[in-house]
Amino acid sequence: MRILLASPESKLWNSRQHIHMGLGYLAGALRAAGYDVELYDAAVEEEPLSDVMRRGRYDVVGISSPTPLIKEAWEAARVAKSTGAVTILGGPHLTIEPNESIHRPEVDLVVRGEGEAAIVEIMQALELDAGVQKSSLSPRVFEHKAWSEILGLSYRQKDGNGGHVVHNPNRPLREDLDSIPFPAHDMFKIERYTNLQPLTDGLIPHSRSYTIVTSRGCPFKCTFCSKPVTGDTWRARSVENVIAEWRWLVEDLKATEIGVTDDIWNRDIKRAKELCRRLIEEGLNTVPWITIHGMKVNFTDLELFQLMKAAGAKRVGFGVESGDQEILNKVIRKGQTLDQVRQAFRDAKAAGLETMGFFIFGMPHETEETMEKTIRFALELEPDLAHFMIVSPYPGTRLWEMLEEEGAEIFSRDWSDLAIQDDKAHFQLGDLTAELVERKWHEAYRRFYLRPSRLARRLAKWDTWRHAPERLQDAVRFFFRERKRPTSATPPQPEWSGKAARRVG
Repeated sequence: MRILLASPESKLWNSRQHIHMGLGYLAGALRAAGYDVELYDAAVEEEPLSDVMRRGRYDVVGISSPTPLIKEAWEAARVAKSTGAVTILGGPHLTIEPNESIHRPEVDLVVRGEGEAAIVEIMQALELDAGVQKSSLSPRVFEHKAWSEILGLSYRQKDGNGGHVVHNPNRPLREDLDSIPFPAHDMFKIERYTNLQPLTDGLIPHSRSYTIVTSRGCPFKCTFCSKPVTGDTWRARSVENVIAEWRWLVEDLKATEIGVTDDIWNRDIKRAKELCRRLIEEGLNTVPWITIHGMKVNFTDLELFQLMKAAGAKRVGFGVESGDQEILNKVIRKGQTLDQVRQAFRDAKAAGLETMGFFIFGMPHETEETMEKTIRFALELEPDLAHFMIVSPYPGTRLWEMLEEEGAEIFSRDWSDLAIQDDKAHFQLGDLTAELVERKWHEAYRRFYLRPSRLARRLAKWDTWRHAPERLQDAVRFFFRERKRPTSATPPQPEWSGKAARRVG
């Protein structure tokens, strides 16, 4: 059987692109099991999925999707279904809302949670029972007992009425991450991906930018954070296993930079230091690397940053979130203090590392004063890069529950509106209006980046002039543009149910 693993294209503002590690891990698992698999990442492909499907005639198409892209995933499934392929959907949104997709005719199977073992078991089950359909566009129903034994699978079981939906028990989180085959880094069209730096950093010509995951999960419970696949339990790969993959990226695939994409790679500070020491000892510190997601400031010290610098690290990011300690403690539940953040930035800078701070605006119970504190804190920390985000409520998070409990007014037509990389507020609650959140968000970008010293540095970069039209468009979006919200006499119905107040277009 020929298998295609696909990712729908993101329409978010951030055009930075790096490889889809979820697809990479699934492809690695399938290849290790002896299956013929290919990848299709719509973000970098030059032809539509429909053309690829007609030319390739794949037997199985697996599609991964986060919440904002679920509509694009359904459309990809429809395209695949029209060619006769078995369609499988998985990823964060499918783990949270499996029932929504398994009832759609274009979807045959839904995988919840980590999928490396499940996808191989599905292929084995398809060899025993390929399912039956009433028509070419109807969903498949299955009857072999093998389907009931695949943990984390949602499917239709054949019965006298055609079929009924079955949600098998959840699959436990995999403890031994070393037993998972390496992601299929070599299968990506790496020359089509941009470098790992944010939009404001510019591009590295001819970059070969790879990412690596050294651990999964995060034990902390920030109210805005959604981690339905990797879970709340932190699980680490062995240093030896990580070094083997790192060596493959550096020596065989000729990486020009590497991004660590763990939720919290430094949870075990001793392990983090040991990994750095090994990179130095093995001579793998010649390729620069960064932490794409924010490090946890609680588990850092000067020695760690010095080792990271010696190991080839270029930049570290920190999840600062807010400059108000009460918001951090009672609303975000971040589990860190402002002084810990200050110390982490001081130590990272002392070690010669570039720094990046992530800040969030518009959490419930925020005020103009608390958001002002966040802007001032960003100016005090003075990271090389500051990324200000407007919070987005994802299903399955404590934030989502808070908005339901407090009757927030959510501005959304469908799941695609819940994008964190956006310039609009997604809800308002009491005195926390959408206008206030958006005004402070724009103000944060202006006050941080439009200072004379910052402007001089930006204008001195060749990339600014090489991509002048795009940079101007970004500047207008971040610094000045005010959104006008459409109004409707009959607001459209949302794609979910709950207690939150009216949803408007």
